[in-house]
Amino acid sequence: MQATAMDNIDSSSLPQRAKRLASLASEYSDYGDEHGQLAQPVVDALHAEGLLGMWVPHSVHNGAELDPVSSIQVIENLSYGDPSAGWVLMAAALAIGTGAAYLGDDAVAELFGGERLPVIAGQGTRPGRAVRKNGGFMLSGSWSFASGIKHGTHIHTLGLVEDTKEPRIFVLPVEQAELIDNWDVMGLRATGSIDYTVNDVYVPEGYTHFAVTETPKRGGSLYTLGIIGLAVICHSGWACGIGRRLLDELSQLVEARGGADSPQGASASFHEQYAQAEAKYRSARAFVYESWNDIKDTLDAGGQLSVRQHTLIRLAMANVTWSAHEVALFAYQAAGTAGLRSGTIQHLFRDMHAGTQHVTSSPPVLQAAGRELAGLAKDQHWAFLNLVNDS
Repeated sequence: MQATAMDNIDSSSLPQRAKRLASLASEYSDYGDEHGQLAQPVVDALHAEGLLGMWVPHSVHNGAELDPVSSIQVIENLSYGDPSAGWVLMAAALAIGTGAAYLGDDAVAELFGGERLPVIAGQGTRPGRAVRKNGGFMLSGSWSFASGIKHGTHIHTLGLVEDTKEPRIFVLPVEQAELIDNWDVMGLRATGSIDYTVNDVYVPEGYTHFAVTETPKRGGSLYTLGIIGLAVICHSGWACGIGRRLLDELSQLVEARGGADSPQGASASFHEQYAQAEAKYRSARAFVYESWNDIKDTLDAGGQLSVRQHTLIRLAMANVTWSAHEVALFAYQAAGTAGLRSGTIQHLFRDMHAGTQHVTSSPPVLQAAGRELAGLAKDQHWAFLNLVNDS
């Protein structure tokens, strides 16, 4: 394989690189909000800094194969600068990394044989239909929420095999799909999470994999988390980033209004509410890192995750998301008309409310977690975001 930007990047530097890129992403956040996609300098920096390869196995394209805790830091740091940039990174890095770990050898050699990583984006829910044909599949369907696909070279999308009902991920060139530019939304506008359709496109077997596999063809224990495990990392880190930025922006706003001499600066009620918001955010973030440090220790030791560990990372993800949502409400209300007007707090408020609509933090996740924690899910295990009976 040819040399790539990853060849000269120490994976341990990726969290710091993400923090540096966050400043650039923040500069272009208004552009992304207006144009419905990331600015090209931000996309170029994602490549140049090696962030898109954070979950590519070491053996493929000299990928970083970054551990879970460092991965959360990367997504948190970039999302602090621009939540849309963090969202696009997490979606693309997941599809790129799992493609490199789970697809067939020929597919990986072709996809990862160039000087630049492929950008793979798409949708992992609402499956299309796949019909077996000539050692591959004919794929058709309609999907939504393809975050980052405007920057994509390939699509990662879910389909059900017609004869077996097996869920599989299909990877195909973006040119083989029809993109529908309909991302007219309140927040996360720069993710460009548009709809797309595929009509009877042939996808070779090697460009597909079992959707919920936890058995990688390449790479180490990181990939036993499966797609959903990496997705939990994604949404946890994203909420950590936006929650911190909201509190910092509010603090800066109060300082700009006169600091301690301003009406808010002299308000005991504001002090109390800010302290409560800070505590809520910090405790939720600490729960994320506590649960994922435990996961990292288990993976490093070669162990398998318990049902309880799976419960706690999902609970921590939902908890930090809704805690950041409460922080957003406080920051918006405390900002007064500054939150109403166009600006950073309004932008973050809209992005936060878009993020809460994702299925990963929906009420059924909390309900299942509570059932397991209460001891009411014996002989069950996690499959995607649900508890199912052991076979």
